Amino acid sequence: MKILMGTKNPGKIEGARLAFEKYFDNIEIQGISVESEVSAQPANEEIFQGAKNRVKNVKKYAIENNIKADYYIASEAGITNLLGEWIDINAVVIENAQGFQSVGTSQGFQIPEKYVKEIKESELGKVMDKIFEKHQLGQGKGGINLLTKGEVSRIDLTKNAFLMALISHINGEIWK
Repeated sequence: MKILMGTKNPGKIEGARLAFEKYFDNIEIQGISVESEVSAQPANEEIFQGAKNRVKNVKKYAIENNIKADYYIASEAGITNLLGEWIDINAVVIENAQGFQSVGTSQGFQIPEKYVKEIKESELGKVMDKIFEKHQLGQGKGGINLLTKGEVSRIDLTKNAFLMALISHINGEIWK
């Protein structure tokens, strides 16, 4: 199964691979760097919009390069206060070759109010790099791995978001 993913981030690609392998055999995910067309630090509705834009742009790339795929997918992390508190989530979009699109999210974690302004002006990853004196926490296991003392990684968050989005693809017409 050929999957094109709108990122080259290894942690996001691994999370997607783990989710798809639960339900499908012979998974091949090709990561392609495409634009999200939203803020560097997406907030609220921009989170899903960024993932949808990445799917749109990875499909455009596929057409321009004559690449056929079974699925076009993307993940966008961002912060939201739509539930009353600032939390970080991963939003994903999956579109199959027939054009059916589904979405999912990861579990989220609270952002302390004292960091929200700086995160919105920069990016969560950059702020966490500064706080924890690390570099490129946004790659690989991510800052969540530090915050949970190794219990949850960015890979886990991405995998769970893709599992949620796959519900509509693995349950046929009953959940579409």
